[in-house]
Amino acid sequence: MRILIIEDESRIAKRIERMTKEFFLNALENITCLYSLPEGLDYIKKNKLDLVLLDLNLNGESGFNILKNSVSEDFHTIIISANKHEALTAFEYGVLDFIPKPFNKSRLDQAFNRIIKKEGVTTENLQFLAIKKRNGIQLININEVIYIKGAGVYTEVYLTNGEKELHDKSLEKLSQLLPQTFYRIHKSYLVKIIEIKEIIIQSGSKYSIELKNNDILPVGRTRYKTLKESLL
Repeated sequence: MRILIIEDESRIAKRIERMTKEFFLNALENITCLYSLPEGLDYIKKNKLDLVLLDLNLNGESGFNILKNSVSEDFHTIIISANKHEALTAFEYGVLDFIPKPFNKSRLDQAFNRIIKKEGVTTENLQFLAIKKRNGIQLININEVIYIKGAGVYTEVYLTNGEKELHDKSLEKLSQLLPQTFYRIHKSYLVKIIEIKEIIIQSGSKYSIELKNNDILPVGRTRYKTLKESLL
């Protein structure tokens, strides 16, 4: 795990660092503490990360500037902040968890376990996906997404307008963030349930689905039964 902590209060940053080291132990490859927004933005641009632990109030500057610039990156973000009223907006940006201050080790461990156990967030508040473009970040409303296909460490996002966009997060990481309206039909596909037209049963115990846009996608054998129950 390569972890970045961005927290303007040194005492709290060191406390988070200590608890993080205690949790990840030998799985921790690198952990860095930074204390300002510019430092955090610069570090994210130059380094590969798995997790960012972020405060929202950084010496009077907003941590949302980090989220707006890095929401399309392939790492997860956990907010640790006293600004509880910002929680809903933070989840809209696709953070994995929001930990209110003051916090304890048990609550921090709970958030870390979501990464280790690959558990999703407990909210349906994700509003958009952020796609990197040459001239910046394009925000795509989650309602415009039909399905998502794994493409190695990236994902291909298929939209209602017929276009396809590339996202930097893996399918596994996106599956932790997307609302329950999306279903994992296959190791390589996440599909919005309401876009499924019908299940196709083929010979040899093979299954697929036809979407309302006429695309045909494979269904994993182990996922067929639960998919059928979900549609019913």
